[in-house]
Amino acid sequence: MPVTPTDDVTESKILLIEYDRLKEEQKTRIGFRDNLLYFTLAGATAVVTVTVQSGQFRLLLSVPAICLILGWTYLVNDEKVSAISYYVRDQLGPRLGELAAVNGTVFGWEVYHRSVAGRTMRKRLQTAVDLSAYLVLPMVCTTAFWCSPTVQPLLVLTSLAQTLALIVLGWQFLRRAER
Repeated sequence: MPVTPTDDVTESKILLIEYDRLKEEQKTRIGFRDNLLYFTLAGATAVVTVTVQSGQFRLLLSVPAICLILGWTYLVNDEKVSAISYYVRDQLGPRLGELAAVNGTVFGWEVYHRSVAGRTMRKRLQTAVDLSAYLVLPMVCTTAFWCSPTVQPLLVLTSLAQTLALIVLGWQFLRRAER
């Protein structure tokens, strides 16, 4: 939206526009992040189905790859969602409150929802779901591959590299759960 010299542009208006844009980005990222879990489960289910039908156990090694890519994307989006919340709560809200001479918190939801009863338990349960989808599921597929009759040395090395990457991904999920 172009600004003309007669428009009344104030810092408060600019900050409110920034808030609006940030919340829109946050909403979009939350939707995308949450859908990644469904895509992960759909992809893994498709691979397991094809593996069972074809008997090609090496296909199971695509599940860790799917989980690594989508899990990392999930984490990146989750980090951005949280960063927006922190920025609104710690920077934007106080600045706008200062300009408007507000006594109290501006954008109170950003603070309030963090203190609602049961939040810690919900965060732990969400972490358990995330770890199940992005770490346990691919490790079950990897173990099934290791136990299959068609194990090949190069694929075993690939699976070991994937396992190390999954450990790093799992650690990142646990690290993020502390917040």
